[in-house]
Amino acid sequence: MEQTAPQDHTEHKQNATLMGILAYLGILIIVPFLMAKDDPFVKFHIRQGLVLVIIELAIWVLGSISWQFWPLLQLVNLGVLVLAIIGIVNVVNHKEAELPLVGSLAKNFNI
Repeated sequence: MEQTAPQDHTEHKQNATLMGILAYLGILIIVPFLMAKDDPFVKFHIRQGLVLVIIELAIWVLGSISWQFWPLLQLVNLGVLVLAIIGIVNVVNHKEAELPLVGSLAKNFNI
């Protein structure tokens, strides 16, 4: 029985890591929200990823309204990509670190 406990912990950690990574991949945030939102580690990263999804949606709406903002929106889109990579690196390193610039907004979401 002693051997199964570490294995269960390892599986849980791997599952939490996978769910945390999915939280930063746009619409795939739905998967961890439905499957692992009770895990505090995953919940933290769902909130961070939700901020990025909202920014992506805002970029899409603004881009569809006016093409004149396209160059600026692409810079913001690149920034969102960089923030998503930072978030994924935090998940892989098992850290609950806020994303630069926008991470503090995640506290406003009650999941």
